[in-house]
Amino acid sequence: MTFTAIDFETATAFHPCSVGIVTVENGQIVDEFVTLIKPPNNLYSPFTIQVHGIYPRDTVNAKSFLQVFPEIQKRLQNKVVVAHNESFDRNVLAKSMALYGLNYDDLNIAARWECTVKIYKAKGLKPTKLSDCCRAMNIALNHHEALSDARACAKLYLLK
Repeated sequence: MTFTAIDFETATAFHPCSVGIVTVENGQIVDEFVTLIKPPNNLYSPFTIQVHGIYPRDTVNAKSFLQVFPEIQKRLQNKVVVAHNESFDRNVLAKSMALYGLNYDDLNIAARWECTVKIYKAKGLKPTKLSDCCRAMNIALNHHEALSDARACAKLYLLK
């Protein structure tokens, strides 16, 4: 199994404040990447801060999405991409790329990604929040920390 798992944490709507990416080759994790991202105007919703604990002070000196994008691109381009609730992370990526005039199609990845929510729902697991899936499959998780979430998603996909 060769794929890339990704998780975004957002500051507001689709504006990311962190990304975690885990690369799996032949069933083994071979690369992990995580970084904070400064959202436009460093604006945050109080709700999202409560979810992930990332504050504007944490990203005031972080790189913008445009500056981080080359790292994301080299890990996703031409790959099978996996996410937990893929429509959320896919939309964060696609809308952030559009905001900066980047073409999503240039990544050459599927229009819809592999989704561990859908996979585990089809297996009969309920509920299918990442924390519930990880508990059921005995996978360590520091929920809403982007790298931990991406790593857990990768492990769930390996166990599918």
